[in-house]
Amino acid sequence: MTGAGAQAAEYRIEDLAHASGATVRTIRAYQDRGLLPTPERRGRANVYRETHLARLRQIADLLDRGYTLASIKELLEAWDAGRGLGGVLGLVAEVHGPWTDEEADRISRRELNARFGGRQDDEAIAEAVELGVLERVPGRDDEFLVPSPQELAVAVELYGAGVPLPAISGHLRELRGQVEHIASRFLEFTTEHVFARYLGHRPPTDSDAAEAASLVRRLRPLAQQTVDAELARAMRTFATRHLHHHLGAEKTAIAEDATRPVLLPARTTQAVQELVGAERVADFVTAATERELQARTLDDLTTTHAKKGIVNEST
Repeated sequence: MTGAGAQAAEYRIEDLAHASGATVRTIRAYQDRGLLPTPERRGRANVYRETHLARLRQIADLLDRGYTLASIKELLEAWDAGRGLGGVLGLVAEVHGPWTDEEADRISRRELNARFGGRQDDEAIAEAVELGVLERVPGRDDEFLVPSPQELAVAVELYGAGVPLPAISGHLRELRGQVEHIASRFLEFTTEHVFARYLGHRPPTDSDAAEAASLVRRLRPLAQQTVDAELARAMRTFATRHLHHHLGAEKTAIAEDATRPVLLPARTTQAVQELVGAERVADFVTAATERELQARTLDDLTTTHAKKGIVNEST
């Protein structure tokens, strides 16, 4: 790098790669894609400036947030055209920010073993890492990051109550699939009725993106509040039903036109949804069940008739 004092910093491509953390090959690929401004040609070398370094850092940040190079190019072209990027980046930061007030914590391997009966279970640790309940700390084999201490505390309580670790992991996998479906539906719902009008442009205007970011802040807690309320209602209903069943309470007759909730594995619900669409899952399950009942009734009638025929022949 050359230049000092009031003179703007200048970089050769190797210096720019070192300062940005990108490789020379990556920088050249970004140039070919039009993601970087054209550098100044000086003799046989290209000269880059602080604007190039800032652009590389923006690209790296957006890539980390899951954006493709094509979408990043659209954002940067809008910014270069004077449409502004502050609102868009604010929306990106709002969506990628924390969706809970819970703060991550750390736990040592010794403390973790103590919480789960005092024994070392490498297989359980590996599964917890795979599920994201624990994260390994680079360079520290005896320490883990706990993204959600509350989730770990639930696992500890269930284990203490006698639930085996494999059962806890399996329950979490199934629950996660169902919750992800709920999150997906809530996002589809709010996008259709709220955010569609702000995200019609690609990329959205600076003002629309800023207003959408404000709405994200307002609506963010609603999904969890709704799930909390519905989960409390469902737990009360099912817990009462289970208690009556195990205490031998008298069963009540069910009206023919009444409906009762049925729990299905997440993978089954997902498969049906992909086959017929989310809005027709219940109709499909009902029709499939009725068809199965009819088929079994026919089988029973056929078997009964065949048995009677054999009896008549023998007499």
